[in-house]
Amino acid sequence: MLSKNLEDALHRALDYANEQKHEFATLEHLLLALTDDEDARKLLSACDVKIDILSGALHKYIREDLAHLVGLSEAEAKPTAGFQRVIQRSIIHVQSSGRAEVNGANIIVALFSERESHAVFFLREQDMSRFDAVNFISHGIEKRISNSEANPNVSSEGDEEGNHGNKSGTEALDAYCVDLNAKSNSGHIDPLIGRSFEVERTIQILCRRTKNNPLYVGDPGVGKTAIAEGLAKRITEKNVPDVLADTTIYSLDMGSLLAGTRYRGDFEERLKAVIAEIEKKSEAILFIDEIHTIIGAGATSGGAMDASNLLKPALQGGRLRCIGSTT
Repeated sequence: MLSKNLEDALHRALDYANEQKHEFATLEHLLLALTDDEDARKLLSACDVKIDILSGALHKYIREDLAHLVGLSEAEAKPTAGFQRVIQRSIIHVQSSGRAEVNGANIIVALFSERESHAVFFLREQDMSRFDAVNFISHGIEKRISNSEANPNVSSEGDEEGNHGNKSGTEALDAYCVDLNAKSNSGHIDPLIGRSFEVERTIQILCRRTKNNPLYVGDPGVGKTAIAEGLAKRITEKNVPDVLADTTIYSLDMGSLLAGTRYRGDFEERLKAVIAEIEKKSEAILFIDEIHTIIGAGATSGGAMDASNLLKPALQGGRLRCIGSTT
């Protein structure tokens, strides 16, 4: 079922085409109509899209580049095949996720499947991706421009929110990982008793140039996770060699990583974002508790691509330092 706001937006798209005497209503007419839709505007704003600039670009494109669609007859404009595919795709996605109503935000997510369209080009021109849209719909996580993508000289003084100017480049780590160093600093990690040998051995392995990924193996409840937390506590207390003095340990939260991954490719995008941010931080270590659960995690039926296969290239190339624990 389509929401009332979306029905109005679809009528506006057809009206835009009729005003220009176009024979067909295209995806660009649809996106232009969505710039006035409440749900779509909320999504576009969260993904750092300048709606006024987008609307202006669409108006210019429709006026100048779609002039060949002007027909001789007075018949009303008909939706193109791509227009209809986007609507059908969004309905299927919403039904499969158990929701009852399709809104403008769902249409924009479905729009990204029409990769050759100018509508998608205009969205990507403002650095919006399908992952950004799904991330906001699923978790309410707004896009913040990382310093690798933004010009560091650009000031954020004109940003009313203030948060969008934060160019930390750790959005995926903040969303899907737990900073054990910060947890230790806040006093939520207790002192580690009776595991000094295991911690020292972990430090030795992490200080190697290669083959520096320790793995804890033991029965449930013996304190494997506590060793990683104890190491983080020692790092914050500067009780480690200079090589590890500035290291930060991030614990991967597999539940958050999988939660809300309705569409194919969502899980892979999230995990690759985490890996990319870990690789950029030369002093970061990834801790994966119950590491055996990454085998098959995120894999679709019949597919071989899971979390373990996504991590393997980074581990093989030595770009990622990782601590694992398993039974």
